[in-house]
Amino acid sequence: MTTTPLPAGSLRATSLNAARRAADLSEVAESEIDLLVVGGGVTGAGTALDAAARGLSVALVEAEDLAWGTSRWSSKLVHGGLRYLAHGDVALAHESAVERNILMTRTAPHLVRTMPQLIPLHSSVSRRSELVLTAGMRAGDALRRAARTPSDVLPPPRRIPTPEALALVPGLRTAGLRGGLLGYDGQLIDDARLVVALARTAAGFGARVLTHVRAQRLDGTGADVVDQRTGESLRIRARSVVNAAGVWAGELSPDVKLRPSRGSHLVVDADAAGIAGTALVAPMPGTSGRFLLLLPQADGRALLGLTDEPAPGPIPAVPEVPEFDVDFLLAGVRDVLGQPLRREHVLGSFAGLRPLLEQARRKESSDLSRKHAVLTSPEGVVTVVGGKLTTYRRMAAEAVDAAVRAGGLSAGPSRTSAVALVGAAPRRHLSDVEAPARLIAKYGTEAARLAALAEFDPDLAEPVAEGIPLTAAEVLWAVRHEGALDADDVLDRRSRIGLDPAERAAAEPAITEFVRRALEGVLR
Repeated sequence: MTTTPLPAGSLRATSLNAARRAADLSEVAESEIDLLVVGGGVTGAGTALDAAARGLSVALVEAEDLAWGTSRWSSKLVHGGLRYLAHGDVALAHESAVERNILMTRTAPHLVRTMPQLIPLHSSVSRRSELVLTAGMRAGDALRRAARTPSDVLPPPRRIPTPEALALVPGLRTAGLRGGLLGYDGQLIDDARLVVALARTAAGFGARVLTHVRAQRLDGTGADVVDQRTGESLRIRARSVVNAAGVWAGELSPDVKLRPSRGSHLVVDADAAGIAGTALVAPMPGTSGRFLLLLPQADGRALLGLTDEPAPGPIPAVPEVPEFDVDFLLAGVRDVLGQPLRREHVLGSFAGLRPLLEQARRKESSDLSRKHAVLTSPEGVVTVVGGKLTTYRRMAAEAVDAAVRAGGLSAGPSRTSAVALVGAAPRRHLSDVEAPARLIAKYGTEAARLAALAEFDPDLAEPVAEGIPLTAAEVLWAVRHEGALDADDVLDRRSRIGLDPAERAAAEPAITEFVRRALEGVLR
């Protein structure tokens, strides 16, 4: 893994906390910066990192918290774009494969794991369809090789016999099964952790990351913002501005017309679904290039998704999954599982809104391009929309290129393809980290520091609240180093897997008290 180290790679340089937020907010109120980024999702955090790594002075403002919007409602996939190949968009599939390679081999191998995925071949899948699927997987593997992703990271696809298919996904319906197509892709353990790692790495390059600061009005010279913690209004002056607010981008740049698309997911019991470590990919009957996904998670649960439906009207703070999406998803996998998933197997649900750009003559949201767009308004505000999690880095680089032009800034080309995020290390080295595997999968090399906290104080190794698999040490780390300012920040950054409102309500008082003590320095 050839990477560019942080110029100030210490834990102190990359730490986000209440004290640093206060100091950074005071500084940006008194000086002009090169670039202001609005939005603390994966694209905004990636944009802040890209600009700071080029040597620009950068501030990022986010109305809520890091990864608060669409970035925490994803399928947690880092994928090579099989669907785009099915639609003939080779360029977009290649872009996805290249960016997947960068994440899995250079910038974040600690956060992305190799995920086997099986397309079952039941009698409902014709021989012709099997040939088309096989050709698509082979084309995807060709893109994998073109992107230089090693086969020990993503093995080549192959056809497997029925016994092996059932061994990998025991819940498959056996009737009419003649084997399957086995491929491999990338999976994030936790999408919010990627955003936090991006923001902290940007901070290591000097970016000021300001959560709970809402932008109310943008122009080419900065933004009027409000500190949500104090209610204070201020003006941030900048030579260039990037609007990376996702589905809310149109509220800050009215000339940007979006058609949000809702992607719903169900959280289901993995045992009831008969799924273990291999994902199930089921072609949707009557469609071309669309698949339902049953994705195993690290906690005995699985995600069933996803829909692609228009979401007109006002943008909700937290999207809801409508009942017909639940019925659609459960029905979609009924014919591939031996025992159908029913309502009682659904442990929770969530939905994310994709910020797709409005396009003439495109009626269905599933027909809208997943290509990103970088638009510059007459006032000089650069807006980046569309795209997907896998290609956030490419989107960020193009947004910074546009901002450099719009503001007449002096900066070289993007460097982020070689910037390892905090906690990153080559895969062969991660197994040497002296910490539990669960922590290594979330924190990489920094897991050793969390483990040391628990060794110093055994109470920190205990769950912070009953029913929540989150240790006191992790909450303390979030407050000290990851910018969590309250219990909502801690809970909202979790993967959202199976945390229902009752669990959250029960855990919140204990976490609130713990965060208060950490902020006041009582816990050390």
